Amino acid sequence: MAIRFLTGGESHGRGLVTIVEGLPSGLELPRDLLESELTRRRRGWGRGPRMAIERDRLEVWSGLRDGVTTGAPLSICLENTEWESWRGALDPHKVDPEKAEDRRIDCPRPGHSDLVGGIKYGHSDMRNVLERSSARSTAALTLAGTVARALLDRLGITVRGAVTSIGGVAIEDPLSEEEWTRAETSDLGCPREADEKALISRISKAKEEGDSLGGTFLVSLRGMPVGVGSYVEWDRRLDGRLAGAVMSIPAIKGVEIGGGFNLAALPGSLVHDEIAVEDGEIIRLSNRAGGLEGGMTNGQDVLIRAAMKPIPTMRKPLRSVDLARGENTTAHFERSDSCAVSAACVVGEAMVAWVAASALTERFGGDVMEDLERRVSELRLETGRDRRG
Repeated sequence: MAIRFLTGGESHGRGLVTIVEGLPSGLELPRDLLESELTRRRRGWGRGPRMAIERDRLEVWSGLRDGVTTGAPLSICLENTEWESWRGALDPHKVDPEKAEDRRIDCPRPGHSDLVGGIKYGHSDMRNVLERSSARSTAALTLAGTVARALLDRLGITVRGAVTSIGGVAIEDPLSEEEWTRAETSDLGCPREADEKALISRISKAKEEGDSLGGTFLVSLRGMPVGVGSYVEWDRRLDGRLAGAVMSIPAIKGVEIGGGFNLAALPGSLVHDEIAVEDGEIIRLSNRAGGLEGGMTNGQDVLIRAAMKPIPTMRKPLRSVDLARGENTTAHFERSDSCAVSAACVVGEAMVAWVAASALTERFGGDVMEDLERRVSELRLETGRDRRG
């Protein structure tokens, strides 16, 4: 059975909860790994003031003993340090009418879930929509993905991410292991220090103008065994699962695998990765497919690029409607970022890690981590022999 997860919680509520079910026992899950990835999610030039006060107080409630998974559901809570100041307006049992009115949202933001969510769930106060649709929920996704990353690491699989453009200022993809490593530790997710100045300048200009920016990022999955995923049914194709997971991140509006949209303009002779034999091994001479052919991994690096739109909450609000009064006005402003592409890249890594780990546990099973490791190792040996003929 594949692993799965659910999350709960609101942006300014008591906290966020992540529950992961189906994990094998025997997986080491250090607290500092979870905390370090949450810290990375808060990174980025152009982040709002909330990043300065979020402390992500993390508590594991179940499924872990002495830092090792037990096989029981893993439940992790992130306590919201602002809860007491919001409790009167958001208390689950009885709100303070005056405080609730102060926090009320009547003017939906263009590009946000506010209006559509209010219509769908019958809310006149769109605070109910904002609290769950807020990008704060991605902290819970990051936790699930970090658990998956720990599992992948045991199997020799690496997930990496790098920002490749912000606000139309494009930079080159990482070209070496050193550049991938720098992107991981950079506050901007940038693979080269020389490129940071242009990105910072673009973000600073947007912030001065009360505007917001989007951008793109690249996630690499290295070390996946051959044949994970399937071509036999649409919902088993790994490329589709990866694209769907990355698209589920708030503000992501496009996903490419490998060469993506650029391949549509080229003839087939310049698109498909030719196959050759080198030192007795079958290799591909390029990786325009992004490590996926027919919905399955082919042994090359899996490459996923995502496009993030600008954040819809802006200091200089767009036109909207006051639904309570039926009048034209400007959109609601909630404390926000000017640019969060660097943070979205971390969440993208988490969701790619999750899908990869889910697909692997689905194929190889194993209630104990050692069993999963053994089965993946056996497949690698088998496919290695097949490649040598």
